Amino acid sequence: MLTAYDAPSAAVVDEAGVDIALVGDSIGNLRLGHDSTLPVTVEEIESHTAAVARATEEAFVIADMPFLSYGVDEAESIRHCGRMVKEAGADGVKLESGPHTVDLTRRLTQLGIPVQAHLGLTPQSENETGLFRQGTDAESAEEIIDLARAHEEAGAFSLVLEHIPANLGAAVTDAIDIPTIGIGAGPDCDGQVLTIDEVIGLSERVAPFSKRFGNVRAEMEAAVEGYVDAVESNEFPDEEHSYVEDELNDLY
Repeated sequence: MLTAYDAPSAAVVDEAGVDIALVGDSIGNLRLGHDSTLPVTVEEIESHTAAVARATEEAFVIADMPFLSYGVDEAESIRHCGRMVKEAGADGVKLESGPHTVDLTRRLTQLGIPVQAHLGLTPQSENETGLFRQGTDAESAEEIIDLARAHEEAGAFSLVLEHIPANLGAAVTDAIDIPTIGIGAGPDCDGQVLTIDEVIGLSERVAPFSKRFGNVRAEMEAAVEGYVDAVESNEFPDEEHSYVEDELNDLY
């Protein structure tokens, strides 16, 4: 599983054989210039989900429901999630989960909207919990396991586990039958997810549990610097990149 935020990145993700393309609310701080995911709107996720859905053929496309788009009112939550599937073309939605999303998960799945749950570090709760590793003591670890079981029973088709101890990731994976997708949750989850910006080396910083597999940022910087130099030195555009219409010579 890998994030994708637009048609070009979605096409690459799809062609590389990634199983799930997540239109993450991480678009807020990675692409939209925000300091967190909290300002991301339903309309922004819907627009980017539609772009990703149009560019993929095989990958399962999940829309990451943004802060306060669900959980306030059930009817409004269902409408927002339904828009992602019915209008944007998503195959399912992801909810940052807790006790408050069990009943909503059950209702959404009853209506035919596949739900991916998300436990551990939930960035939309950063003002309450901070961006710290979760499940580090027995009580909080048991709560995560219990919530994982509750969301599985409610109909969630998979579960993201973020920034928890690896042995807790393994315990949750053993405790439920639906697939677990880890991000900073150790190697024993059924799958893994990262942001595409970190994987390709586009972002300046990388989370401690993430890894760069390329250096696209350096390639972009070199290309843009080369363009600037070529324009300032009058090397571009040259004859190869220009077109002359002989009939217009008399205009000069």
